[in-house]
Amino acid sequence: MISFDDKARTWDDDPVKTARAEAIAAAIRAQVPLAPALRGFEFGCGTGLLSFALREALGPITLSDNSSGMLDVLRAKLTARGITDMQVLQLDLLHDPLPDAQFDLAYSAMTLHHIADTDAALARLYTLLAPGAYLCIADLDAEDGSFHGAGFDGHNGFERSELSARAQRAGFTAVDFSTVFTLSKGDGAQRRDYPVFLMVARKP
Repeated sequence: MISFDDKARTWDDDPVKTARAEAIAAAIRAQVPLAPALRGFEFGCGTGLLSFALREALGPITLSDNSSGMLDVLRAKLTARGITDMQVLQLDLLHDPLPDAQFDLAYSAMTLHHIADTDAALARLYTLLAPGAYLCIADLDAEDGSFHGAGFDGHNGFERSELSARAQRAGFTAVDFSTVFTLSKGDGAQRRDYPVFLMVARKP
């Protein structure tokens, strides 16, 4: 598999990635009462497409990823645009110390299926959130492994009911799912569609 560091320089060249981020952001805005006072935290931010799509509806945002290549591209974008209210953090969600701050909204796009221990990730996200905060995770519905193909060692999407149960065991409540985007691969008879859900949950 090509690493995310290697993909970083051309990541934003794919219009589908931008369209996906904008669709996920629109769904978050529709389901979560966002406000300029809210502190946002994106994990697995890549080049920041989702956070840029949410920026005008939130207060300060911390963007985290474990790919230095992605974060280099993100920092260059922030510098070029003169943005000072978005902080970049290199972070392995499972293993690195978490930020001391607590956040009002944590969110991600197509990240959770790359994290080996789903339960640990949800537990750490719960710790990061303030009481009453929201968690928004966009990811793939369960699929047969054809999305990434041979050699992929992450999760082949998620069954919604199973992920809901995991989120509730981590302490989240009011877990809800909706389909927010569809990714397609292949042409003609070989075309496959892969639904992308948005899970919205809340920390009591």
